[in-house]
Amino acid sequence: MPKFSANLSMLFTELPFLDRFGAAANAGFDAVEFLFPYAWTAQEIKQRLDMHGLQLVLHNLPAGDWEAGERGIACHPDRVEEFRDGVARAIDYAKALGVGQLNCLAGKAPAGVSEDRLRQTFVDNLTYAAAQLKQAGLKLLIEPINSVDIPGFYLTRTTQAAAMLVEVGADNAFIQYDIYHAQRMEGELAETMQKYLPRIGHIQLADNPGRNEPGTGEINYPFLLAHLEKIGYQGWIGCEYKPATTTVAGLGWRQRLTA
Repeated sequence: MPKFSANLSMLFTELPFLDRFGAAANAGFDAVEFLFPYAWTAQEIKQRLDMHGLQLVLHNLPAGDWEAGERGIACHPDRVEEFRDGVARAIDYAKALGVGQLNCLAGKAPAGVSEDRLRQTFVDNLTYAAAQLKQAGLKLLIEPINSVDIPGFYLTRTTQAAAMLVEVGADNAFIQYDIYHAQRMEGELAETMQKYLPRIGHIQLADNPGRNEPGTGEINYPFLLAHLEKIGYQGWIGCEYKPATTTVAGLGWRQRLTA
């Protein structure tokens, strides 16, 4: 059976962040994930995880000024020191929260920088991050994101991510495969997940169009979830979607699609 984690940056957003942990547990989730923990102390978050018996399966490295529209800085040549500082900060949180993997957002390609320099900066930053995370016993993830939702995002395809990981050469670096983003950019979901399964460390889902819960769009989730079980995916599947109405009202998909 698939293991689903609730993405608290997308679900239960009518509640203050720290109250979403209890809502997730009450809705039947055993695990959660979210974009960033840094606006709260690790102790505040750990208290909620422990209070509700939840496992934290993922959060991201610091990604620049999110409110200003930044979506990562890992490909920015002029922000390498900031990136490295963020790696250290994320590791501190990961150790306190018991999370085993951290996602690195590549960011939007800055204007006027050559492709060669963007790639080299990203690879160098990933190499550094993977080494630091390995010392802490953590996995590093990189996530292709569709260029429709985030124009200019540097990492957009599974093949591109896989090639980057080969260049990095770290055995603790993997792909975070988001089914929604992959559908918008490349399709061929089942074949791609099977081909790159050894390189996939985490999966996220949402339907398309709309990025709402499974069953609201074109993606054949009953088939895909059965396919993931068939090919032996053992990890968590993060529910990173925008509820069409409310989170709780839309959760019937879990029973319908896994029965």
